Amino acid sequence: MTVTTTAPGALSQDEAAAFRQRCIEFLDEHATGIHLDGDPDPRAEKRLRAAQAFQQALADAGLAGITYPAEYGGAGLTKEHDKIWRECYAQYPFMTSELTISHGMCLPMLAEYGTEEQKQRYLADNIAARTVWCQMFSEPGAGSDVASLQSRAVLDGEEWILNGQKVWTTLAHLCDFGIVIARTDPDQPKHAGISMFIVDMRAPGVEIRPIHQVDGGLHFNEIFFTDVRIPAENLVGDLNNGWRLATAMLMYERVAIGGGGTDGVTHANADALILEAEKRGVLGDPALRNDLMDLYIQESVKSMNSLRTRAELKAGKTPGPAGSLGKLQGTLVSYLARDLSMRVVGADSIAWDEEGGHRWSTQAIRSMGSGIAGGTNEIQKNIIGDRVLGLPREPSVDKDVPFKDLRVGTQRD
Repeated sequence: MTVTTTAPGALSQDEAAAFRQRCIEFLDEHATGIHLDGDPDPRAEKRLRAAQAFQQALADAGLAGITYPAEYGGAGLTKEHDKIWRECYAQYPFMTSELTISHGMCLPMLAEYGTEEQKQRYLADNIAARTVWCQMFSEPGAGSDVASLQSRAVLDGEEWILNGQKVWTTLAHLCDFGIVIARTDPDQPKHAGISMFIVDMRAPGVEIRPIHQVDGGLHFNEIFFTDVRIPAENLVGDLNNGWRLATAMLMYERVAIGGGGTDGVTHANADALILEAEKRGVLGDPALRNDLMDLYIQESVKSMNSLRTRAELKAGKTPGPAGSLGKLQGTLVSYLARDLSMRVVGADSIAWDEEGGHRWSTQAIRSMGSGIAGGTNEIQKNIIGDRVLGLPREPSVDKDVPFKDLRVGTQRD
């Protein structure tokens, strides 16, 4: 007789099977894809509302925020439950891409670094997508070098007064709250003297302007802060320790971008292009078949790297610099998929008759931004070289210079 034992606290086979079935039943009903009915949806309003509806149904079913404690609005389940959910979700249309920043970056930061009061106030609504969050780091003079930011927060009694500008903020026009970093002590070197705050996106003095993108989209924004008052209790973490928190949040961002929201080994780009090549009768081309197989392999390896990163997260570790590997590889996969799609689709990638034919050109154009969002490819290579491979760092001439003495942004003679 064979006796199956279960580690203490682990799910039994029956429990795992029952939870998997519960996930599948929910996904069968709710993960039906996001349908825009021909609407280009340039500001992503429809896509976000669909994502919120899905997430709220998930919360009602007790499946949202699986590993977050129940007292903060999560499901209070185990990492094993989370793995099963992600494996199931990988087989269905992804419904929550517009919540990637809110859930993949802001939520874990609040859970890890927020005060008890902040967790009680914000986590449950974030998990259920009753509120949506954005991240505000980049500025016109501080992109890849975010530490050169000039937005300034000055303490006035029990409030901070924020002035400055942010740019490339995704979905800011639809968000309720945002996490922002600003300079709070210009007498310290640029990587010091920065603090992180929670900002009400509808507060007086917050102005949001859309950025018109080459693909017709308008989901990026620039934001202007004019004497915006932030309650002192909205400081996240310690004063003047914002760069360490920003670095942690960027690590979460790279995992969110490079790892996606599902689990398992996936190769969606290769699968779609193989089907398209078969439909167009070009799958017999041996050179094309070889390149499609290369894309399939690259996507599979990317998934495996993401699984390793997620295993670290499940072990309770904050994402480390290895997250840059997944982010960089994701960019290279998008470039390869773009070039292959142009070969498979041919002239239809430029001019098309069928409804939805623009998808190939739109996908190609959007791939250009993948090498910028979450840090450029060059920044990822520097991080990998320095912090993963242990190679010598590039020289830094401004390391110990007070920020006010640097000639950056508008601080020029």
